Amino acid sequence: MKKHKYALGGAGLLLSVSMLAIPAQELTGELPDPPDFAAQSEPIFVSVGDIQEFKALPEYHEPDWVTSKYVDAGTLPPVAERLPKEPLVYKAGNMPDGIGVYGDTMRHVIGGRPEGWNYIGGQSQGWGGIDIGLSECLTRTGPLFMIKADELEPLPNLAKSWEWSEDGHELTMHLIEGAKWSDGDPFDADDVMFFWEDNVNDQNVTPLNNATPETFGIGTTLEALDPYTIKWTFKDVRPTQYLYAMAYGSFCPGPSHILKPEHPKYNADNTYEEYKNAFPPEYMNIPVMGAWVPVEYRPDDIIVMRRNPYYWKVDENGNQLPYLNEMHYRLSTWADRDVQAVAGSGDFSNLEQAESYVEALRRSAEDSAPARLQFGARTIGYTLEMNLSANGWGEPDARGQAIRELNRNIDFRKAISIAVDRQRLGDSLVRGPFTAIYPGGLYAGTAYYDKASTVYYPFNLEAANGLLDGLGLIDTDGNGIRNLPDGGADVEITLLANTDYGTDTNLAEGVIAQMEPLGIRVIANFQSGTARDDMQQAGQFDWHVRRQGSEMVSVVQGTAQLAPTGPRTSFFHRGGTDGTVDVLPFEQELIDIVNKFISSSDNAERAELMKQYQHIYTENVYTVGLTQYPGALIINKRFANIPAGAPIFMFNWAEDNIIRERVFVPEDKQGDFELHPQTLPGAPGGAGPV
Repeated sequence: MKKHKYALGGAGLLLSVSMLAIPAQELTGELPDPPDFAAQSEPIFVSVGDIQEFKALPEYHEPDWVTSKYVDAGTLPPVAERLPKEPLVYKAGNMPDGIGVYGDTMRHVIGGRPEGWNYIGGQSQGWGGIDIGLSECLTRTGPLFMIKADELEPLPNLAKSWEWSEDGHELTMHLIEGAKWSDGDPFDADDVMFFWEDNVNDQNVTPLNNATPETFGIGTTLEALDPYTIKWTFKDVRPTQYLYAMAYGSFCPGPSHILKPEHPKYNADNTYEEYKNAFPPEYMNIPVMGAWVPVEYRPDDIIVMRRNPYYWKVDENGNQLPYLNEMHYRLSTWADRDVQAVAGSGDFSNLEQAESYVEALRRSAEDSAPARLQFGARTIGYTLEMNLSANGWGEPDARGQAIRELNRNIDFRKAISIAVDRQRLGDSLVRGPFTAIYPGGLYAGTAYYDKASTVYYPFNLEAANGLLDGLGLIDTDGNGIRNLPDGGADVEITLLANTDYGTDTNLAEGVIAQMEPLGIRVIANFQSGTARDDMQQAGQFDWHVRRQGSEMVSVVQGTAQLAPTGPRTSFFHRGGTDGTVDVLPFEQELIDIVNKFISSSDNAERAELMKQYQHIYTENVYTVGLTQYPGALIINKRFANIPAGAPIFMFNWAEDNIIRERVFVPEDKQGDFELHPQTLPGAPGGAGPV
């Protein structure tokens, strides 16, 4: 039997310019403009002060049933005693339909399954808006789509205000004073410091949404000055960029009074895995700072959330929010979410699976349609990411190590890129003017995108084969699959993709098929969302089809993830066992650009830096762009206070963009959907609502 050889004996050749490489100018082409498509409705641009402020009001109100059943019975303090000293007040002038009324339910359908409620310990809560409804963060970015460009800065949230030191290295934040978790326990700096010291800075913990020390700047420190004051110290001068990182989902503290006793630092009997999983989905009434609390969980059926009686936000009339009493999350599929929202059996969906677009448009156009549908800009984009870590991240075997060495070669990445027929990939999802060719990097139509700085390598299968030939990747055993140099084994690559979304697997299958004419065998490794997340974060993949996040849309959020600025910031290139990242020369250029962008407050300089970033990124095929397309917000017509122009994704997801806590249903349109009417959450870990 022939012994497989995975070591790249010709590594020197592979990591240098191929002798037979085709000149770069012969591979590039004119990038087609995205097809014309109706843009989203225009937002009404306002100042932060037009949306909210923190102040005490002369009186406060709540649903009558809360007062009669709980306050009058002596089981709950009066609403004024449950609110902070100065609640966050939403101004009526920014509410599209004005002050709301209490009642009704928003029925979500999601495709994810919750792992549990320890969000800061790394547990997925099922996505689809659950975590956004439970978690509150130091700052907030979702509503920024409506903020005037010259005033753009994250909204105050748990941090009600902040100021910079004269030298710009220190940022002092003032937390909202007197706010409480949903079980009545005070929120204070202890919760913030537990999140920072024992989760973000504990390498044994992986908070969800990529919160790492580098997310807030290498060398950054945080200290508590008193129960309601914290101080950041940065290496850079006035890095306002990090205010965005303090929003969802990078800095959303958890209830330390519940989580800390399970953390190995404070409980020697527990492992880190036991800490992460200490609050499974069956654990009800987990304390939250968000507007709703989980009170019922039925596996593969539903999650029910009830209003938080200690929620710390009100409207200008002093009505404690939220207006909606209940939230439902039906545990189905992501495709079913769209179907039910269009049909009216669900109330809300971010239409983002392109395969559903044509039918959704047809149904919503009917006069009897229960939901309205509005497409936005093309801010959904997929890319093929190659694992560039050759120094041990994920502990690859000999085959995996050989593939990573290939991934690090520019001619190999170019060959893969020009072997991808992006037009066919887009058309395979949906016909029409929805999808656009995406070469990688920043999305067309976003603020920092510059077409002239974008290098595009169009589909060219002949040239792709020529590049691979030049790298010595020849089919030496005649089985139709190229072999590694010097009689090595077949070039076999595993491709990680998320089975929770049909679009992800459809694109992955398209990539696999388009690699066959290239003589490369790509083997699908399709995993459910939580398992996929774990494998990606552990570096256990060769290639990965991933839908990119806010870093490619707003750029000012998640900016550290644009390059391996730290050992754990990148999605596909992280530090090995020694904690260092084996950056390629062009990656160092990207790191320098990103760090300059973060430390700069000059808008013109920032724009120029992103032009440089885009050119280096696309010229070096940092990732293989696949396709990009718009999403649409689907929402039942009975809901009021939906802001104009709300995108399904920009700084955050639409669930945050529409400010759900102030969304309401007029009395004459309210339905009988509540499963636990006139109840409040029970004790943490209890059976359910009271």
